[in-house]
Amino acid sequence: MTTPAITPASPQAPIRLTWSAIEETVHELAVRTDGDGRPETVVGIMRGGMIPAVMIAHRLGIRDVRTIEVTHTTTDDVNAAKTSTPAYKNPASLGDLAGLDVLLIDDIAGSGATLERTRRMVQALGVRRLRTAALTVNLANWNAPETPEQRIDYIGERTDTWVIFPWETCDGPLATGTPAAGQEQVPAPRAAADHG
Repeated sequence: MTTPAITPASPQAPIRLTWSAIEETVHELAVRTDGDGRPETVVGIMRGGMIPAVMIAHRLGIRDVRTIEVTHTTTDDVNAAKTSTPAYKNPASLGDLAGLDVLLIDDIAGSGATLERTRRMVQALGVRRLRTAALTVNLANWNAPETPEQRIDYIGERTDTWVIFPWETCDGPLATGTPAAGQEQVPAPRAAADHG
């Protein structure tokens, strides 16, 4: 059975975030989270959410870091189509979260569906308190009736285009764009090789 794909709404050129921008955003998210009470456990949504989850856990001195694999795009390509609903694997990797104060983190929230589905799954495990965080929200793809601030407790940055993180690789053609602070310009498309 194939999963229907949804074409992303973002027409603008993608942006590539720098490590220094990520570190600054992680620091701000950690400070804001700690100000509301230090969580006992950090859960990162695989794959991209694990990196900020580990970074925030280190900043807060939290050793209990867990993961869950959830995907909502069909490939890793820039502007990849989305599946109709997020799919998750190996929910047992979360372990026993009953009675714990948990921070759930993803690298980006597009439609908000991945974070929301994972939030419901973690909440069902009997956590005492659950907060959510996203390094970035792509407002071009946000389609929830609530605003991102109503659905996500801690948001680092907002954008209106596809985001490429420093830990991602992109071998396909990319458009150029004017980068903002903390962003690098994405290389111009390469000419396709002639395999005639």
